[in-house]
Formats: sequence, structure tokens, C-alpha cells
Amino acid sequence: MGDELAIENPYYLRFAYSEFLKTEGVPVIEGYIIDCLDAELKPWPRLGGKGAYVHLVGRSDYLSCYLAEIAPGGHLNPEQHLHDELIYVLKGRGATSIQAADGAKYTFEWGPGSLFGIPMNAGHQHFNGSGSEPARFAALTNLPILLNIFHNTDFIYNNNYLFRDRLAEERYFKGEGEFRAVRPGRHNWETSFVPDLVSFQLPEWKARGAGGRNIQFCLADSALHAHISEFPVGTYKKAHAHNAGAHIFCVSGHGYSLLWEKGQNPVGAKRVDWKPGMLYAPPDGPTFHQHFNTASTPSRYLALGFGGVRYPVLESKIRNYEGMDKSVEDGGFQVEYENEDPRIHDLFRGELAKLGIESRMQEFVGARAAR
Repeated sequence: MGDELAIENPYYLRFAYSEFLKTEGVPVIEGYIIDCLDAELKPWPRLGGKGAYVHLVGRSDYLSCYLAEIAPGGHLNPEQHLHDELIYVLKGRGATSIQAADGAKYTFEWGPGSLFGIPMNAGHQHFNGSGSEPARFAALTNLPILLNIFHNTDFIYNNNYLFRDRLAEERYFKGEGEFRAVRPGRHNWETSFVPDLVSFQLPEWKARGAGGRNIQFCLADSALHAHISEFPVGTYKKAHAHNAGAHIFCVSGHGYSLLWEKGQNPVGAKRVDWKPGMLYAPPDGPTFHQHFNTASTPSRYLALGFGGVRYPVLESKIRNYEGMDKSVEDGGFQVEYENEDPRIHDLFRGELAKLGIESRMQEFVGARAAR
């Protein structure tokens, strides 16, 4: 009886984000991995169009992800909110209008593979540019932590405070930006809008291995993380670990990821196969994960999360950025090729053989890979 009273008691364990979800009227999709292109969406009274929230196993306590679809020739409702938001376009073409409290207005057009940030608390509205095809996007926000702190939806969605430092130059909404040099793996591109993630030029990141490339994005000066990585044909990246919350979208190509905790068999714990539209989030543990390209072209993935390269927010994020390409032998979070379980490359060679692709990993891991 005590437990029943506790569950019903309005003075015990209130969770404002969960209470808010009950008023939204759309599904909450849960799982380890989902196909964003095939996920079923329902009419969304508040936002307009159709939508669903996505709660992945590894999403963390700080983040909310949702999918939204705009009908042909349609639009979503205008909104503004006191939380950061990053949007990745999955399919369709359209435009977004940004209206700041000081009267400034920006409009930009987007298509499949576009990525952009909504400046905090700026009014905005999304439009479908096609009269025959729906447009669908995925959005990541830090709504849960903010709503649970303030536990007041009116403060989040009806607050007119103007964040002048978040209002970027107009050219940032035209796809222009600035390269901010830090060091490989931490270089960032400051902008508000990336028209096409597939064609965006990436600097090399030798430390993560196998000729990979990477750049961090600072979008709309937000505290959310965003980076895109590419790895060549016949290769895979070094295994690494970090906090939960990294929402990983396949942008181009196809492949798989292995996920395991310390002491587990890396090829027998958890495998995620991905292609464009797939989304997953490695859980906390920490969970080591490693990405493998099985396509005949370079593959790219986009990772969105909490705590960016400019504004990490948490001290644990600072430690992650400092140690993300440092060997675990030296106190970092990366497994060097020479220290990886040999079953990892054996599996990779077998997967490539099925597709008629030759592994290039002997260039990077030496004689062990040529066995």
C-alpha cells in the first residue's frame, strides 16, 4: 500500500518532461535502433503535421529526439522555445523561416542531408517546398533537462527574452560559416546551416585511424554537440567510448557498428547494421563502439548529442574531448588497432568478402590483418 501511495502522490518524484509528453498526443518510439524513414508518425496538435518522439536506449537524461513530417504543400505551426534544437533533414525539400524578437528575419531552403540549428528562443516555422511529396526531419533538443529544472512549460515556450549573442550573421543562414582551428578531431565549423552533409569537405583525423575524416559543428551557438565523420572503402575506425547521448544517423553508405562493455566479446555483444535513415545511440557503461564501412563508397555518419566542442557544459564532456583519441592505455577512451581483439578484423574481412570488397586494413594494422 505504501508503494501505491507513493506512485499516486503528487509530491513525490515528479518528472516534468514525462508529464509534458503525455499532453503531446504523439507516440513515443523506444528501442536500440530505429529506421527514421519508416517510423510511423501520428498527427501532432501542438506542432502541426505528424510526429513522434524517439527515446533510444542510450539517449541520456539530457536529450529529447523527435521526428516530424510536413504534408505536401504544408507547413508546421510557428513556435519558439527556450531550449536548443538541431535539425537533420531525412527526406524532402522545404524552407525554414527564423523570426527573432528584434525583428530580424531569415529564410533558408533545405533538402535531404541538410543540418541546421534553431537559435535559442527565436520564432521559427518550417514549410514543405513540394506539392507532391512529404518532407521529414529529425530534431534533437535539450528540452528534458531544462523542463525538469524549471518545470514550467509556459516559461519554456512563451518566453520573449532575446538572446542577442545567439543571433548569427545572416550569411550563416545561407550556408556560409567559419572554420575554427583547434586540432584534428576538434576543429569546428561555426554556422547555422549546412546545406548538404554528403558533399561537405572534411579535414583528416589521423588519430582515429584508417584515413578517416571529421569535423565538429557549432550550430546557432548552441550547447548541443554535432559532428560528421567519413571513413574510406574497406576500412573501419578505432573503437572508442564516451558518455551516453550520442544520436548517430547514417548519412551515406552502409555498414555496421559493434558495441560492447569492458570484458565482453566485442563481436558477440551487440551489433547494429546501418544505412541512410537509421538512428541509434550507444548506451552508457561506458560502452565501447566501433564503426565499419561495408559499402563500395566512403560512408558518413552524423552524431548529435549534449555538450558541444565549444560549450561542453559538463566536466565529463571536457574529459571526453581531451581523451577521445587517446589510448585507453594512456588514460583515454580509444582502443588502438594493435590492442584490439583480432576477432574484430576477422569478422570485417568476412563481411567484405560477401560483398566482393577487399579490406584495406592491412595498411593500418599491419601483418596481423593480412593473416
